[in-house]
Amino acid sequence: MERAKIIKDEIIERNIHFLAVYVEAKNSCLILLSENEDKLGTLAIAVPKPKDLLGPPSSSVLLGNKNAISARMFAEYLASRKKKIALVSIYLETIDEMQAQSIFMKLIEKVVHTEPEKEGAIA
Repeated sequence: MERAKIIKDEIIERNIHFLAVYVEAKNSCLILLSENEDKLGTLAIAVPKPKDLLGPPSSSVLLGNKNAISARMFAEYLASRKKKIALVSIYLETIDEMQAQSIFMKLIEKVVHTEPEKEGAIA
């Protein structure tokens, strides 16, 4: 039985810490994207389309509305890329959602491609 993969990373831009916590299980993935500390924010879910159907993944916002555009966009991106159910949470305190998108995309790329470490991550 394979356990979930957990990866944490951060980027410092504009003197602000942007954090990511990524959890990947066999059938799903979850990423918490936040500013300054790990917190749950606007939460979106996306489900990839079956292989025989064309089009983007189906998505919906489950919690909050402040950063709904980015949460849905990243959930759809992750679902189509990983071919799994994807949950994305975005919590921002000071920076605008649109300004944070490029930073969060860099973080997503880092954690999705990173192999878990022996400590702090379960493989």
